[in-house]
Amino acid sequence: MRVALSTLGCKVNQYDTASIETHLRAVGCTIVPFEAGADVYIVNTCTVTDRADAESRQLARRARRLNAGARVIVTGCFAQINPQGAAIPEVDHVVGLNRLPDLLRAVRAEVDELVPRILVNDLRSARQVGTLGAETFTGQTRAFLKIQEGCDLFCTFCIVPFARGRSRSVPPRRVLEQLRLLGARGFQEVVLTGVHLGAYGVDLDSPLDLSALLEMIAERRPVARIRLSSIDPPEVTPRLLDLMACGEPFCPHFHIPIQAGHDEVLRRMRRTYDTGLVHDLCTAIRERLPDAAIGTDVIAGFPGETEAQFDESMRLLGALPVTYFHVFPYSRRAGTTAAKLGGHLPAPVVKHRARRLRGLGQHKRAEFARCFVGRTVNVLVEEKPVGDGRWLAGYTRNYQRVVFAGPPALVNREVAVRLVGLQGDKLIGDWLEDNPL
Repeated sequence: MRVALSTLGCKVNQYDTASIETHLRAVGCTIVPFEAGADVYIVNTCTVTDRADAESRQLARRARRLNAGARVIVTGCFAQINPQGAAIPEVDHVVGLNRLPDLLRAVRAEVDELVPRILVNDLRSARQVGTLGAETFTGQTRAFLKIQEGCDLFCTFCIVPFARGRSRSVPPRRVLEQLRLLGARGFQEVVLTGVHLGAYGVDLDSPLDLSALLEMIAERRPVARIRLSSIDPPEVTPRLLDLMACGEPFCPHFHIPIQAGHDEVLRRMRRTYDTGLVHDLCTAIRERLPDAAIGTDVIAGFPGETEAQFDESMRLLGALPVTYFHVFPYSRRAGTTAAKLGGHLPAPVVKHRARRLRGLGQHKRAEFARCFVGRTVNVLVEEKPVGDGRWLAGYTRNYQRVVFAGPPALVNREVAVRLVGLQGDKLIGDWLEDNPL
């Protein structure tokens, strides 16, 4: 059976798709590209904005056009939060989160007419992480591992807690076993991810925190490189920073979603920190790890944000040692508190602010990368070649993208590269063939 998968949204969704793919291969399915023509199409949807809902429906319709006789299944956050909206005529089955066995039955046509077309349950009472065991990450050299699911914060702009349920964690023994398996399959880097990664462990029968888990990982070192995905500012504790500063296996890379650079806007977002904490944290990271990448998420044009507040936010972000931005123009999301707030800004204002933020982010990314020209760094080589195939690409431990000439045999190896220049947002390097790691 030929199955095609398509994923919208975050790293957690990417991990869920990888887990689905791993289980499909285990029951004999062949995974094919979306455009290749499949017997079954699975669309793993996102619902972070109303636009994401629309894109999810569009993908389902495209699957039906590609093969009118195929089964089309939608899963993911949109399927979970609005199953009726996801059940458009082109879709055969809507399968919610935490229902992997039902999804596999739908793929194998074991869901007959007596079973509801929509298979979604309420995740508010869920106590376990339902999607694990991903071993296949098609086209990727690094793997993801979901160690936490759900969120209890309920930021005013976010629908995800309603889709993913309460915060719940994978027990450390299972995390370590999954890391061991990924290492045995040859992955040199694993990204630890979750919906609210910094809440890891507080819900377990024997509570612990993310730092305790990282200490267990550091003791065993099941893979060469461990990278953290997004973690909120208050959760980068001194203990966690000490661990990251110790070096291997942890990559000196933080992604800290600030969202706004003004205290009143942060309050309206219902974030759990102020700009003073953000300033002190970023300063501490830069002092302890001078070469660390510090990325952030920023929402442009949040309801009620004045021009003066935005200008102050720009000044703060410009002064912070942040090295790249992910900029999200505010988009009304039905069902969130922010959708009901007053002061929604005109679309041109939101776009203009997003453009200014992206410009600042591009400047800071290039400024940070330029600091490494002339230095020798370790690069984990990715699977896909660049351009004519003579060029390889990969990431340093501090998340700098590097392009250099070298043989295909270097794929999935960490090699020494001398950085000689900067082209756009990519560093250009020379492979030091006579200086193996």
